[in-house]
Parts: sequence; structure tokens; C-alpha cells
Amino acid sequence: MNAAVNPTTAPVAATPSAWLQIPAHWPAQVDLLTWCQHMTPGAAALLVIGGIVYIGFGVYLYKALVTLNAALVGAYVGALIGQKTGATVPGAMLGGFTAAAITWPLMKWAVAVMGGLFGALLGASIWRACGLPGDLSWAGGGMGLIFFGLISFILFRGSVMMFTSLQGSVMLIFGILGLAYKYPDVAQKLTDNFLGKPFILPACIFVPTIIGLIYQQTQFGQAQPGGGGKK
Repeated sequence: MNAAVNPTTAPVAATPSAWLQIPAHWPAQVDLLTWCQHMTPGAAALLVIGGIVYIGFGVYLYKALVTLNAALVGAYVGALIGQKTGATVPGAMLGGFTAAAITWPLMKWAVAVMGGLFGALLGASIWRACGLPGDLSWAGGGMGLIFFGLISFILFRGSVMMFTSLQGSVMLIFGILGLAYKYPDVAQKLTDNFLGKPFILPACIFVPTIIGLIYQQTQFGQAQPGGGGKK
């Protein structure tokens, strides 16, 4: 399994189009480690900075951050569509702008969609972690999507804190891993530990998520969220 994250054997996404390909299977931990290994230092640094912002100020800047999420997803979808006609960049720009323009006035719905997506990813991950059939991961993802999508309407502020803390934690941990993998000696030790003890990576993501929840509740629990406008 270590060969999958060995620099001499793991494929490198050398072209922009390679980043636009949708995975043929649910990414395993080894796939995530391989992605971290081939991450550029600039991208890793941006993930670390962005992760800190999401963890520490998610509920305060939620409108701007949710709009940014929508713009990135829209740009990705637009790039996928534009790639078919040889207009990847224009497609990405149009998709990002359209998604952001739709998201801002429909913020509560956008938060529910974001929560549903996070819930689907979390549900599918838990399904796989429990050793259930991989071809039925969509069932776990569907349950997570419905639960977290609905709870976004019931506990709006709490949901924003939870989703932004989770996203920030994922960004922060993978950014740190992307930087750490630039040092060969450290990279080999990380790979051996993560692949030998699969629970370490989820634990590394869980801890900053809880810290972010506590910090945001303490600092902004009663304050009006930023980004302009009311909840």
C-alpha cells in the first residue's frame, strides 16, 4: 500500500484537466495521502490559511465563506462543462460567477445545500469506515444528506459553526500534510503511521473541528454573524 504514495510510483496530476476528473471510486485514505503528496506548496499554504479562517471565523463571516464555497463548486462544474468544448477557463469563470450570484440572496438555502453535501460525505465515509458494502455507500451518503440538510433549517447558527469548523479542519489538516510531505523523511513516517493506524487521520480532523466549535461559540455565540444582513 505504501507504493501508492511513493513519489516514484504515484501518478502526478501534471495537467489542469487531470484535476477536473471525477474519481471513479470513493477516495480511500491512501488516495487522500497521494493527493497531499502531490500538492504544491502554494496550494498547501492556502489550505492552511483558509482552514484557520473557516475554523476561527466561520460563523462571523459565513455569508462570504458560503458564497466562496458556492463559487468554487460552480467554477469546477463550469470547467467540467467547458472542457468538453475547449473552453475550460471561460466555463469556470461563468460557473463560479453564476453560483455566487445565486447563493448570496438565497443564503439559508445555500447553507442547507452545503450542510447536505457535508452530510453526504460524512455519511458515506462512516458507512465505509463501518465495513459496510462499498457499492452501497450512497445509502449512507443519502442519510447524511437528509439529516444535515434538515438540521440546517432547525439549528441555523449551530449548523454554520459545525460546517465551517469541519471544512476548516479538513483544509487545515490536508494543508499541513501537503507541506509535511515536502520532506522525504517525514513523508515516509507519516505514510507508515496513517496506513498502519487508519483512525489517526479522522482523529486529526475531529480535534480541530471541536476546537473550532468551542471557539466560535465562545467568541461569536451571541454576536450577529458577519457578511452583511441578518440570519
